[in-house]
Amino acid sequence: MSLSKIQTDFITEIKQKIRQAQYDAMKAVNVQLINLYWEIGKSIAEKQAESWGKSIVPALSKELQSEFPGVSGFAVANLWSMAQFYTEYHAVENLQPLVGEISWTKHIAIMNKCKDSLEREFYIRSTRKFGWTKNVLINQIGNKIYEKYLANQTNFDETLPEKIKNQAVLAVKDEYSFGFLNLANEHSESELENALVSNIRKFLLEMGGFFTFAGNQFRVEVDDKEYFIDLLLFHRQLQCLVAVELKIGEFQPEYKGKMEFYLSILNDKVKLPNENDAIGIIICKEKNRTVVEYSLKTSALPIGVATYTTTAILPENYWRLLPSSEEINEKLREL
Repeated sequence: MSLSKIQTDFITEIKQKIRQAQYDAMKAVNVQLINLYWEIGKSIAEKQAESWGKSIVPALSKELQSEFPGVSGFAVANLWSMAQFYTEYHAVENLQPLVGEISWTKHIAIMNKCKDSLEREFYIRSTRKFGWTKNVLINQIGNKIYEKYLANQTNFDETLPEKIKNQAVLAVKDEYSFGFLNLANEHSESELENALVSNIRKFLLEMGGFFTFAGNQFRVEVDDKEYFIDLLLFHRQLQCLVAVELKIGEFQPEYKGKMEFYLSILNDKVKLPNENDAIGIIICKEKNRTVVEYSLKTSALPIGVATYTTTAILPENYWRLLPSSEEINEKLREL
């Protein structure tokens, strides 16, 4: 039996309502579970503060597993994690309201791998916002996404409207890890581009979320002359085109002028009426931060300059590039 469009739309609507109800139910269960673990952790921490011995936790674990045989999560190690969870989060104003936002296994990953409260907040908010799985979250922590976002160099504060500039800043990293490409140390720009396109899923994941692929060597034309943008992406949340230029050497000031040229063409000839102006990302092998700062200072178009590496290892002194805790707090509120 064939269905009319009205009938098909009706069935689709019902399916969406069921999926939403399933999601809401799952989220409610997660909140209840996290609240339970929070209360158990609080009780254990309070008894430890009263000088109770450590033996109470193994005894509690044994009793709970005996009393609730079908319920997982009461192993000794997990009970200690609950106590740690409460102890390390309850007095931190920016973390306590977020405890119900992600699953317990993701909380464990963040708690064990991140010790700074602002870093923890960043990964909790990002996991919720971008829907990261546990494995993706662990990969993002390992790739130092927190540091790469906060140390980025853009002129977005000066060139983008208020409604999108905060999200745009968070959409560009200071350094991208292309270790998944297995490229030799010496490679050409075309080899880098082709490798990224061949690994487009991993590339978009490394970009950080909400990016879609629009094309490589994207052709634009001015007075019968052809020009080609290395990579063209679209950011679904910012609702704008993102031009990416790849450079295998050090950043040069003239790269900014070429990117401005591309952005002007995209804004005039490619973007749709409902879209925001395009932004540009220049990804180089190396950059002098002072040269980048002076180059971007005179640009009226939104451009970010990043570096790439074929490993996930950051320099030891990278943390010195991070903004102050007050500035990080502001960025996290924007996230």
